[in-house]
Amino acid sequence: MEELEERQIIRLLSDPATQRDGFERLVRQYSEQLYWMIRRMVLTHDDANDVLQNTFLKAWNGLEGFHGESKIGTWLSRIAINESLDFLRRNKHQSVSMEDVSVTNSLMADDFFDGSEAEALLQEAIATLPDVQRTVFTLRYFDEKKYSEISELLHTSEGALKASYHIAVRKISEFFKARD
Repeated sequence: MEELEERQIIRLLSDPATQRDGFERLVRQYSEQLYWMIRRMVLTHDDANDVLQNTFLKAWNGLEGFHGESKIGTWLSRIAINESLDFLRRNKHQSVSMEDVSVTNSLMADDFFDGSEAEALLQEAIATLPDVQRTVFTLRYFDEKKYSEISELLHTSEGALKASYHIAVRKISEFFKARD
């Protein structure tokens, strides 16, 4: 099915007769992008699928509150980030101590992980970061979002985001130095 322009999706979503079709198209159009954003934060395929499903459930339930002040992708990304952070808070066992290699081992054993051991180690280092730093680093490094976009998603100043990102980079560097 063809990809629709944002205004076409909004039109479908705003009409009760076409709302379900519009939402199905929205899910198809944004699923992969949101999946990878979530996956980089929660790490495992199964957890990412669960969070993605919760993201779309929350979006469906919140359709009445979407009035087009932000782009649909921004709105969905904000929901996905909040759902990912909620998941991480509920599952603190995902946090990794410096001596713990369970993230690397877990990722290398995951049939859906297609990265190298270096990628798994980077994910392990990222998992040691506090939630905000992890989110900022993930959005900036992997998703290559501009600070202005991240600011819109997280409702935080660009200056604070830059500081969080640079602290995260320093901590990741220290993680790798400690492993040598």
